[in-house]
Amino acid sequence: MRPQKIIFENAQSEKLAARLELPVDQHPHTFALFAHCFTCNKNLTAVRNISRALTMHGFGVFRFDFTGLGESEGDFADTNFSSNVEDLEAAARYMEQHHQAPGLLIGHSLGGAAVLRAAGLLPSVQAVAAIGAPFSPEHVSHLIKEGTAEIEQKGVAEVSIAGRPFRVKRQFLEDIRSQNMEDKIQSLNLPLLILHAPQDLTVTIDNAARIYQAARHPKSFISLDGADHLLSDKADSRYAGSMIASWADRYLNKEAPDLLKSDEDVVVRLDEEDVFTTDIGIRQHKLTADEPASVGGDDFGPSPYELLTAGLGACTAMTLQMYARRKDWPLEQVKVHLSHYKDHAKDCENTEKPESKIDYFDRIVEIEGELSAEQRSKLLEIANKCPVHRTLNAPIQINTELKPKP
Repeated sequence: MRPQKIIFENAQSEKLAARLELPVDQHPHTFALFAHCFTCNKNLTAVRNISRALTMHGFGVFRFDFTGLGESEGDFADTNFSSNVEDLEAAARYMEQHHQAPGLLIGHSLGGAAVLRAAGLLPSVQAVAAIGAPFSPEHVSHLIKEGTAEIEQKGVAEVSIAGRPFRVKRQFLEDIRSQNMEDKIQSLNLPLLILHAPQDLTVTIDNAARIYQAARHPKSFISLDGADHLLSDKADSRYAGSMIASWADRYLNKEAPDLLKSDEDVVVRLDEEDVFTTDIGIRQHKLTADEPASVGGDDFGPSPYELLTAGLGACTAMTLQMYARRKDWPLEQVKVHLSHYKDHAKDCENTEKPESKIDYFDRIVEIEGELSAEQRSKLLEIANKCPVHRTLNAPIQINTELKPKP
């Protein structure tokens, strides 16, 4: 399913920008609503990675920019913690009207505090996950400490947050000071997952401890050991997304996934936000293809050539196993070691020869079992007859056409 760019209105009729991420080959079994961190936006790399991990587990993920941030309308100076909660309510209403009400709330940093506050206002929510969240919204006041005196005196000041200028008004300070999160967390009465890094210097881990102590069971904690507050390392955000998906599976009343019908066997999707990271749907199976970091990829999965090489190896092993079983030979295990490479120089010297090829596969077959020399020789012969081997050696025709717009 294609990701969707969405515009919806907040309580002040200002247009907020959102993006709905969807699984490649099925309708989502559950929709998640994601709240980004303080002064961040929906396109933060960590948010995108967490969303991708969730869609690979069959979730639909609605991520949006709070008022005055990212691509959303409005003046950040007029916003506060309470307006963030109102934005979450507006997003949930849009989801319910146009797709499905959110069953899972996820929030990062101050967005984590916002989902803890909003969860009790949204009847559809079945579980909540908070990543690096402060126990109290007032925690963010240290980020604007340099301008606090001027804000109190003049009512507004420009402060630098993460190297960017923001106008902050007195009403923002008054709003975060007025929040009583302990009561909200105690009355949450929903499964809660807290993810936090012990090394987080922006929101220290004692905040996670206070949230955990205040919350009722069922509650869970996952340590993001070694991560920074923004989950800058892609491995940390992917891990967080996978853990949230696995944890939520225990608590959500999910509908059986409705697999999308396709006339083809495999569906592959590459979104505009990604350079190489590609989602693959094969029946109910989900894979990710990518390129190594050395060539500009994120290394979230094997490269296309590695997948092709793996297909040859898998087919080789399956073919040998089937043949040995049919012959009742004691084949205990098959390992196939493969590599793919291109030898341009050698083939440029032999361009006129029909057997000249640019692509080469080296395949070493390792077999275990009490097999005779004759049986081993025959299995080597059979390896060269596996269907994928034959396909790669045969003339291939690929027919390509554009799918008509619906």
